[in-house]
Amino acid sequence: VQDGCDYYCTYCTIPFARGRSRNASIAETIKVAQKAIADGAKEIVLTGVNTGDFGRSTGETFFELIQALDNLDGDIRYRISSIEPNLLTDEIIDFVANSRHFAPHFHIPLQSGSDELLKLMHRRYDTALFASKIARIKQVMPNAFIGVDVMVGVRGETIELFNECKTFIESLPISQLHVFTYSERAGTKALSIEPIVPINERRRRNEILQQVSDSKLNSFYQSQQGKDAIVLWEDSKKGDMMHGFTENYVKVETKYNKNLVNTFEKITI
Repeated sequence: VQDGCDYYCTYCTIPFARGRSRNASIAETIKVAQKAIADGAKEIVLTGVNTGDFGRSTGETFFELIQALDNLDGDIRYRISSIEPNLLTDEIIDFVANSRHFAPHFHIPLQSGSDELLKLMHRRYDTALFASKIARIKQVMPNAFIGVDVMVGVRGETIELFNECKTFIESLPISQLHVFTYSERAGTKALSIEPIVPINERRRRNEILQQVSDSKLNSFYQSQQGKDAIVLWEDSKKGDMMHGFTENYVKVETKYNKNLVNTFEKITI
C-alpha cells in the first residue's frame, strides 16, 4: 500500500534505493482489495516500506485506509504488516480491537532496547513509547500476537548496551522476535560511529536473542492452548497434514482435507 521512506536511519539505505514515501489513493487501494476478494482471497496483508506513513503523497492517513477496508463486505481477514511504533497510534490499536475484519496481530520494529542506541540510529521513538504501545495492545487485545524486529551488533553497541536491550525485550509481553545482524552499508552515517562490534560477537548476540525469541514464542503458544480461534487453512501438505494460522497467528495443523483449503474454520487450539 506504500513505497519509499522519508526516514533516514543511520544504518539504512532504503531512502536512497526506494525514494520518497508515496502511495496510491485510498480509492485506488480499495479497488485492488476488492479485486483480490473477488478473486477468492481470504486474507490480505497490508505492507509497505513504511506502512504507517500511508497517505503522505495523497493527503490521507493510514487510519482512514483501514477504516475503508474494514467497511468492505466479504469473508476476508486483514493483517497489518510492520508498522513503526511512532505511527502506530492508540486510535489504530483501538480500531483493530473492535474491527470487523482486522486480525489481532502486530509487527513492530524496535531495532534496539537501548535509548542511547535508538538515538544513534536516528529512530523516532524511545523505549518508553515502545513499551506503552505494547501495553496498549495487550490491554485491549490480551491474546494479540506481537512480533518485534531487533538489530544486534550495530556500531556503538557496547556489551552494556546490548544487555540493556536484552533486559528491556525480556520485560515485554511480546510473542516473537525477528533478529537481524547488523552489516555495514556504504554511504550510511553509521559508518562513522564507534566502537565496531566484531562479526563473531554480532553472531553471538544474535543467537542470544534468538533464544529469547524461542522462549517468548513457546510461552505465547502455551497460553493459547484450549482457546477457541478461527483458522484459515492453507494449501500446503506435509505428509497427511495441512496447516493454517489463527487470527492471532498461531500455526495449527490438522489432517489434510482439500475441502478445507482457503476456508475459515472455528477450532479449539
